[in-house]
Amino acid sequence: MLTPELKKTIQTAYTEFLNNKELKARYGQKLMIAEIAKTLGNIHLDDENVRDNEGHICVVEAGTGTGKTVAYLLATLPIAKALGKKVIVSTATVALQEQIVNKDIPEVLRHSGLNFKVSLAKGRGRYLCLSKLDALLNNVDMASNPTQALYEDELPQMGEQSVQIYQSMMDAMAANKWNGDRDEWKDGVQDEDWQRVTTDHRQCTGRRCANVSACSFMKARDNLGSVDCIVTNHDLVLADLALGGGAILPAPEDAIYVFDEGHHLPDKALNHFAQHSRLISTSKWLEQSQKPVANLLAQVSGAGNVDRFGEQLPAAMLDAKQELDKVIPMFQSLADTIDPNDHTPRHRFEGGLIHPEMQMACVDIKRSFDRLAELLGKMANEINEAMEDAHCPVPKVDLENAFPTVGIWQSRAEANKDLWASYASPDPQGSVPKARWFTLVEQGGNLDFEVCSSPILASRTLEYGLWNQCCGAVVTSATLTALGHFGRFQMRAGTPQDSQYHVVPSPFDFTKAGVLRVPSQASDASNASAHTLSIVDSLPEILDINEGSLVLFSSRRQMLDVYDALPGDWQDIILVQGDRSKQALIDEHKQRIDSGEGSVIFGLASFAEGVDLPGDYCRHVVIAKIPFSVPDDPVEASLAEWIETRGGNPFMEISVPDAAIKLVQACGRLLRTESDTGTITLLDRRVVTRRYGTAILNSLPPFSRDLS
Repeated sequence: MLTPELKKTIQTAYTEFLNNKELKARYGQKLMIAEIAKTLGNIHLDDENVRDNEGHICVVEAGTGTGKTVAYLLATLPIAKALGKKVIVSTATVALQEQIVNKDIPEVLRHSGLNFKVSLAKGRGRYLCLSKLDALLNNVDMASNPTQALYEDELPQMGEQSVQIYQSMMDAMAANKWNGDRDEWKDGVQDEDWQRVTTDHRQCTGRRCANVSACSFMKARDNLGSVDCIVTNHDLVLADLALGGGAILPAPEDAIYVFDEGHHLPDKALNHFAQHSRLISTSKWLEQSQKPVANLLAQVSGAGNVDRFGEQLPAAMLDAKQELDKVIPMFQSLADTIDPNDHTPRHRFEGGLIHPEMQMACVDIKRSFDRLAELLGKMANEINEAMEDAHCPVPKVDLENAFPTVGIWQSRAEANKDLWASYASPDPQGSVPKARWFTLVEQGGNLDFEVCSSPILASRTLEYGLWNQCCGAVVTSATLTALGHFGRFQMRAGTPQDSQYHVVPSPFDFTKAGVLRVPSQASDASNASAHTLSIVDSLPEILDINEGSLVLFSSRRQMLDVYDALPGDWQDIILVQGDRSKQALIDEHKQRIDSGEGSVIFGLASFAEGVDLPGDYCRHVVIAKIPFSVPDDPVEASLAEWIETRGGNPFMEISVPDAAIKLVQACGRLLRTESDTGTITLLDRRVVTRRYGTAILNSLPPFSRDLS
């Protein structure tokens, strides 16, 4: 209940924050605080401290400059504390996560008068596994241990430089100069080097590990119980939910979630609950593991009942391989129909439907991997328990070395079980179908089949696993509506109908600060070659060679074609995405502007969102064309197919709303502060000649318009 005392706490904190920062109240920010407080203040808890009412989700679209982070922190923290719940702030990007932890939260703590403890939560994969590091340094050959690798490209050799990195890590840990957090390793570390010294929940022995007292992950996790607010990311929230909730983060019923950059949540969920496996490589792995299995079993023989389960393992692996091999000709037959010149050579099963013969074979594959995963799970349990058995004849170090390998095998068996279960069982009548497809991939000079399955909507998973379970939630972003309503987000994210949906205004005066232009020389982007030539002709006319500009493309090929066709004096000031890292490119751009030079960035989709170039760094944003999605994405194609079977119009229900949101994000690169001014130019006449163009234009911020 939003009591008068709680209202006063929130109002006082906001007033104090503004006064101490010498700021004026922003209407959108005040409105956002009020709507969040109203929704969360309506939460009612039963005698067991569990929510027993609905209407506990607040979805807020807040434009650039609103001050979203301050708004949701001031509103959620006092209410969560009153309810005895934790606040979990989740972001889609590391950049925003670091900004919240290092800048926004310290400012709120310093200036609002609120008192709360905060911690950053990351997955195991961001922390060093001291046991793995110790084993690596004691046995360098483990770096390319074939028992742990599934695909050949997972076996990069460990060179002398890697050994030096690992030794310096061990020295830093011993001297208490590093806490094992990858993000705090001063020199950075390559993925292949890091993967050798980190772990996951299947490989980790937890409290039984000999190094548990010095474990970086365990120390960070133990700290979460004593804080009021946890800052994390969407992937970790989804991973925790997949484990049942409460495995890493507080249980959903004990948490109020804040999803910043919330428009990414549905796509993150789709990726998280998709399954994939390489067919031929998995068969080879099962075959080549016979000898390593024998060696491992000899190493842990005598540990509990591990021998009883282990002696069945070779036969179970052989059975899984033989069942897999039966479907290879079926996939090869389908692969023969794929055009090898396709951008991404793949075969999508229309409607998610699998031929009955293949489906029956997949039933047997699923059964074999089910058995394999069960055996490996039992072996892992026996090894885990043996580590605590003082009378176990097997040295503990041997058990600790064997456990991660069994864990990796178990994870892969379970991943294959889940994938082939999707292919073995048709989708229930009337349900939303899954997307099923395979892609041809080259490995070691040979072709393989990457077999995939994915939900086409994450709505049902999020509805049951998150929204129905949590105590409360806030979802916010600058782009949650599409074409003026929340329908697209509701369809993809599954937020309940009784959620509170609000749009709060940005403080920017878009009409005075920016102009949206569609010049008369812009062409229809549906004719790719003519459109490219039009861009080449237009850019030298519309850009100021002495200013900071951002040109956004939907196609890498078009971006490079335009660059190659421009005069040399323009090429000299253009920075092209892909030539160097994204941050290095932005840094170079800013240095040029600071030196009084002109600079133009040519970027793709990743530059259309999350890039902050205020003031002179970006006075002109040029958008090559309306950013419609590439039509060959199998999940989007399956979603469009499903909508069409239900009598809908996929183009108007998916393509246009998706493009409108991407266009809003691209336009958002222009005005980053209230003092910014500039121009947006869209070089695609379709926005003024096609029927859907008006709807897209009306979804954009209210810039002054020059549509020629």
